[in-house]
Amino acid sequence: MMSKNRLEAFSDGVLAIVITIMVLEFHIPNGTTFSSLKQITPDFLSYVLSFFYLAIYWNNHHHMLHTCKRVTGPILWGNLHLLFWLSLIPFATAWMGEAHFSKQPTTLYGVILLMAGFAYWLLQGQIIASQGKDSLLKKAIGNDWKGKSSQVIYLAAVLLCQLSPWIALGLYLLVAIMWVIPDTRIERMMHSDS
Repeated sequence: MMSKNRLEAFSDGVLAIVITIMVLEFHIPNGTTFSSLKQITPDFLSYVLSFFYLAIYWNNHHHMLHTCKRVTGPILWGNLHLLFWLSLIPFATAWMGEAHFSKQPTTLYGVILLMAGFAYWLLQGQIIASQGKDSLLKKAIGNDWKGKSSQVIYLAAVLLCQLSPWIALGLYLLVAIMWVIPDTRIERMMHSDS
């Protein structure tokens, strides 16, 4: 059985590499003035959105794993499934930025967010299954309105992207704002359980 610390360290390393890859995708603008930075504005904005998403996943993953007493095979595979989708974010981020938020790249970005959210939900379920129905994680997330509503919003964004990528981007931003507000459910449960 793998230790929880090893799983956390591996996941932290993968996310650090993903963020590094994203920042390395920046191309130096042509020109020597600040106005020449305008040409990379879409790249920068897509990077900022993706950085926030990765930070949100890292933070929530960290809290979720704190509730885990033991790591099982399904948890390992569930974690790798999540990391797979998160590792695709740099590709979609670069394409979306370089294409100036056109329909197909912005749609793909949303599909990746949708699948990462689904993978996170599966991992959460695997942890709850391994810890039992009275697990700390189950008590903390309750009916998980944030997770469920996020998936609905992602799906709506992917579909609405065909009408306007800007609507989709607004919805992606909405979900990020929902999650960037600190979620203290797990911390509260852990403190009340001790």
